[in-house]
Amino acid sequence: MEFTKVVQERYSCKNFDGRPVEPAALGAILEAGRAAPTAKNLQEQRVYVIQSPEGLAKIDQLTPCRYGAPTVLAVAFDRENVFTYPGGRRNSGVEDAAIVATHLMLAAFDAGVDSCWLNFFDPEKAAQALGLPENEEVLMLLNLGYAAPGAGPLPNHASRKALGETVRYL
Repeated sequence: MEFTKVVQERYSCKNFDGRPVEPAALGAILEAGRAAPTAKNLQEQRVYVIQSPEGLAKIDQLTPCRYGAPTVLAVAFDRENVFTYPGGRRNSGVEDAAIVATHLMLAAFDAGVDSCWLNFFDPEKAAQALGLPENEEVLMLLNLGYAAPGAGPLPNHASRKALGETVRYL
């Protein structure tokens, strides 16, 4: 699919029909995340695939926003394997995981799989519920599946501010 179409037509699906994501599509999505750039190529991301009834029940305890998705990806990063920027006040963990998550989300649409980026949950409780190592921090959850009949983007989906309101040339 053309990239412009992917970024303009992808939307956050909030009603999944429950059909499982095909293994080939899931593999392509995960490969796109693996190909994402990270600071100094540290690749500190960790992507956890949650599909079992037990795992999905844990997600449902963490957030009301799974919307019936049959697969959830938990995107985390290893806090002990990040690049610390000059000045020592920031590191690459959150941004690298966000880049990986964005690749996953866009690749899903390209593969014909609907998605929804979730951040309405407590990251510490998510890490505990999923049994992640103490050095890993969950950035986001990504619902994956297929839209239920009648599902679609929110009415304001295509509304965008003019570039002049969001971009400045210095």
